[in-house]
Amino acid sequence: MAAAAARVMLLPAARRRLWGFSESLLIRGAAGRSLYFGENRLRSTQAATQVVLNVPETRVTCLESGLRVASEDSGLSTCTVGLWIDAGSRYENEKNNGTAHFLEHMAFKASSVEILADIIQNSTLGEAEIERERGVILREMQEVETNLQEVVFDYLHATAYQNTALGRTILGPTENIKSISRKDLVDYITTHYKGPRIVLAAAGGVSHDELLDLAKFHFGDSLCAHKGEIPALPPCTFTGSEIRVRDDKMPLAHLAIAVEAVGWAHPDTICLMVANTLIGNWDRSFGGGMNLSSKLAQLTCHGNLCHSFQSFNTSYTDTGLWGLYMVCEPATVADMLHVVQKEWMRLCTSVTESEVARAKNLLKTNMLLQLDGSTPICEDIGRQMLCYNRRIPIPELEARIDAVNAETIREVCTKYIYNRSPAIAAVGKPGFFSSMRKVGQVLLINCLLFNP
Repeated sequence: MAAAAARVMLLPAARRRLWGFSESLLIRGAAGRSLYFGENRLRSTQAATQVVLNVPETRVTCLESGLRVASEDSGLSTCTVGLWIDAGSRYENEKNNGTAHFLEHMAFKASSVEILADIIQNSTLGEAEIERERGVILREMQEVETNLQEVVFDYLHATAYQNTALGRTILGPTENIKSISRKDLVDYITTHYKGPRIVLAAAGGVSHDELLDLAKFHFGDSLCAHKGEIPALPPCTFTGSEIRVRDDKMPLAHLAIAVEAVGWAHPDTICLMVANTLIGNWDRSFGGGMNLSSKLAQLTCHGNLCHSFQSFNTSYTDTGLWGLYMVCEPATVADMLHVVQKEWMRLCTSVTESEVARAKNLLKTNMLLQLDGSTPICEDIGRQMLCYNRRIPIPELEARIDAVNAETIREVCTKYIYNRSPAIAAVGKPGFFSSMRKVGQVLLINCLLFNP
């Protein structure tokens, strides 16, 4: 097998057709010259479509232990191999919150299937290594606290999924990190590291048959030694609510607003992804003004309402968050929230076919750009095997995106935004809290907004 750059990842229990033109395009430039590039455009589109159709298949084999082996052989000189385990903070409780992340630190980058198997089956979890990684994680927590976007999203999950696993941070509280023992780590491994929850994925220059032989030899039936039933997925209930954190030293307000969305396998997921792309993202370095494709970006740029905003669509197994993160001057928070609400309303009532077509094209392009190299492809295989128990072929995924139209967007957005209470997390000076209070009742996105 080609040399492999391998990695071990612990994933939360869930937590993306090229288009063508049938006629030529004739454009007359400012100097009166005719710029004709329809033929080349059509030829490149046909070539791109052919490339998509020629993507190697993803072969999948399930061992007797339940472990799944999935690979895509693209004939490269190197390959990426990794283990994806359906375990993480979603399966933790208050007492062991942070254990999955701790175990991720105890693992290390390896260079073959043999070492990957050795990591999850024969790790010594020595006390010296545990103490070293304990210090590393505590320093990591300090770094995370300086990243305001991370902080706001932690608060958003805490208020949206109160008293549930998704409401707790991945790193866990400081007291847990200081008290996690070797026994806690071993208990987590024996409870969650079971064959049916593990995927061995590979991409690049890799032979599936050779990978399968290595998996059988190094994993064999050892995973069956972890007796007991696979723990059920703990339910996480969404609560429309808000949390405000005062920080007098902050010159800007950082806030996120989200409604409850759906899990990865839900039929509405693709439509919400297109809607997320329609909202888009923007910051002051973009420029563009009223020529920006995102309507919200046009409004915020024209009114100088924020420094930046970023739409998001975060999916887990059975729930998700769809919303917007923004950084504003305290004085413009109320106006920015009002504009966001109007844009969400527009998605439910009057979004156009041309906007949806542009968003679909952008979504497909971004998804293809992410699959550049063996490592992102390997990660994509691992994630999709955990989420769907298969890897969705690119043509099928493109067909699903193409099936979305303006009417679908309006119906789905109405379903998840109309008359729904959002979750809001905000960090900043107390001055902008009063602005939020003015629109607090309106943030319920109730029927009055759609029928003034």
